Parts: sequence; C-alpha cells; structure tokens
Amino acid sequence: MTGRLATKTALITGAARGIGRACAVALAEAGADLVLADIAEDIAGVPYPMGSVSQLDHTAALCRERGAAVLAARMDVRDPDQVRRVAADAVARFGRVDVLVNNAGIVTPAGKVTHEVCESEWQVMLDIDLTGAWRVTAAVVPAMLERRSGSVVNIASTAGTVGYRHFAAYVAAKHGLIGLSRASALDYAPHGVRVNALCPGSVRDTPALEGRMLAEIANALGVSDHEREFVQQQPTNRLVEATDVASAAVWLASDEARHVTGSVITVDGAFSAR
Repeated sequence: MTGRLATKTALITGAARGIGRACAVALAEAGADLVLADIAEDIAGVPYPMGSVSQLDHTAALCRERGAAVLAARMDVRDPDQVRRVAADAVARFGRVDVLVNNAGIVTPAGKVTHEVCESEWQVMLDIDLTGAWRVTAAVVPAMLERRSGSVVNIASTAGTVGYRHFAAYVAAKHGLIGLSRASALDYAPHGVRVNALCPGSVRDTPALEGRMLAEIANALGVSDHEREFVQQQPTNRLVEATDVASAAVWLASDEARHVTGSVITVDGAFSAR
C-alpha cells in the first residue's frame, strides 16, 4: 500500500455506516490497514436501529477493494471485556494500532427538556458517547505510549461546543468528549501520542453511507422536512458531507498533523462561529 497513511493501522469504532464508514474508506484510500468495530445489533433504550452485521461487512468490503487489510469485529463500547479483546486482536493481527478513531455514538433518546430525561436515557447516552470513547482509549493507547507514537481522533459534535434544546444528555456527552480529548492530549503529549476532537455539524444522510443521524435528530424534534430545516440553519446553505469529516480525520491521523494535539476542529460550515 502507498499513501500518506501507508504502514499504519487504524481502529475505528461505529464503523458499520455513516461517518464511521466514510472514515474507514478514506483511511483505506490513504493506505492504512483497518480494524473495523461496531456493535452490529440494536441497543435497548435507543429508539432507532443500530448498524448491522451486513453493513459492517459492506464497510469491510469497500476498504478491501481499496487495498486495505481488514479485521472486522463486533464490539460494544460499553463492555470492557469486548473492548480489550478487540484491542488485543488488533495487535495480534497487525502488530500495532497507530490510529484510533472513536466514532461510536448515538444521538437519541432525546427530544425532552432536561428534567424530563429519565435515568436510563441519560445513562445509555453517556455510557456510549463519552465513557465508551474513554474505554477504547484506555485499551488502545498504552501500546501507543510504548512506541511513543499514535493519533486518537474523537468524533465529537458541534453539540460539544454549543447547546441544543431538548438534547441535554447528548450535549453533555459531547462536551465531556471534548474535555476528555483536551485532558488526555496533555497527559500523552510528552510521549508522542496526539489526541484531538473533531466536531461535525449537521451531516447529510446519504444512501451510500447508510447514515441516519440527521433523520433521527429530526424525529426527536418532530421535524418533517429535516434536510430543508437544517440547511436553513447553515451559514453556507449546505449540509456537511460525511466524507468532509473523514478527510479531516485522515489529516489528523497523518504525520502532516504531527504538531496538532489538544485541538477541537469543527467541520460545520461556520455553524458554531455565529
């Protein structure tokens, strides 16, 4: 393989579809080998379908078509044993993990004012979107520290930089993920491991990537024509594409960003600049 990430191995969570699939394909095109992890089953308390085994397999096939060696694995980021197993399998297969993309996340349950969010809704959101990223980082980064090299890209959100009505748990989790990124960047900076947060804005749901995040946000808000509604909120009058987020992730993973750590980078068409 040739490319800016040739000889590197990347582990991506939530890789079955959407931004996770876009990152996987982009990293493969840049020359990386891949460990693709996804729960690949529905989650109790989450009111929409998760990625499936067939979607995860399709992501793997797309990456292999681009020349990448691929290990696909089912993994629930809430389960420490599963996380440790996939991290160990990655090292056993490829010898190392150079890049970690913490992308696994949910956007609902939501659509309620803060005090109406129940305990289980709050817990499932934080356990996946925030604690899940910490669990995978804790499993993968120690080997990076031994090599004094690595890049962690945490997929946060503009919800980590501003507030949104009726999304208290999601906003709290994504703000927390940015805080985790900054703190761990400081912890690991002397050891050659970089950590950054990447914050997408409203990302268009495209059939090829099988994403549904924007549709689920709209469902939670009771919005019917969701694409038109979100476009009107964009200063650029365009929605962000998942491939735009993936391009930023490739750059953060590459040696071109060797001095970039502890940063919060928005890919949101100036939404959060207002």
